[in-house]
Amino acid sequence: METLFISDLHLSPDRPATVDLLLRFLAGRARRAQRLYILGDLFDAWIGDDDDAPLNLQVRAALRALTASGVACALMHGNRDFLLGRAFFRDTGCQRLTDPTLIRCGGEPTLLMHGDLLCTDDLAYLKFRRRVRNPLVQRLFLWKSLASRRALAADYRRKSGAANAVKPEGIMDVNQQAVIEILRRYGAVRLIHGHTHRPAEHAIRIDGRQAARSVLAEWRSDRGEVLVHTSASLSTSAPLGTSTPGVWHRETVIAG
Repeated sequence: METLFISDLHLSPDRPATVDLLLRFLAGRARRAQRLYILGDLFDAWIGDDDDAPLNLQVRAALRALTASGVACALMHGNRDFLLGRAFFRDTGCQRLTDPTLIRCGGEPTLLMHGDLLCTDDLAYLKFRRRVRNPLVQRLFLWKSLASRRALAADYRRKSGAANAVKPEGIMDVNQQAVIEILRRYGAVRLIHGHTHRPAEHAIRIDGRQAARSVLAEWRSDRGEVLVHTSASLSTSAPLGTSTPGVWHRETVIAG
């Protein structure tokens, strides 16, 4: 029994190869899993569920086909697509995840996040995040015409790229103390997140116990990456109530 984790696809009309890569993944590899978690930034921008751009309709149809096939799909907002709304989730059959969300994988408490909340050294971004996540600000934005929202989103992407280009690398990564504190708060032994585009496996020691942090990869035009958890099968002689952590590995998704 497999559970898949992906994030940071940043789908946009400017990245057609990445869109095709995801569509093939949803129609193929993902169908062999029990559940798929998308931990934010599926889209490079989402300006409202009424945006009928061809890309959005394609991806919605592909997710709807995936969930109709029996694969459960859960999706978390990222810092780019936090306006994904009820109509999107209703249309696709995806479950909306809060950030953070605690699940169990192989019986182990596993914490899921997008990852931006862990970048506590980037004070300017956190201030911006609080503002744009304000429900009133979001309603005012969604009341604007579709054309106005598209123009504003394009302007934001330009400014965001320029701002990130001059930020120190360190503040755009997670704060290690923030990681420890949130794992301790939720009692989790593994944290899975994206956002930083720095895929890796990190071992962490918290209060004398071992924990892990799995950072998901950004998808590009020629390849993507999936974190896979495979549940271990218990033998018939295993004691009642026994749980096994299962196996974690990464798979590359390539074009072609």
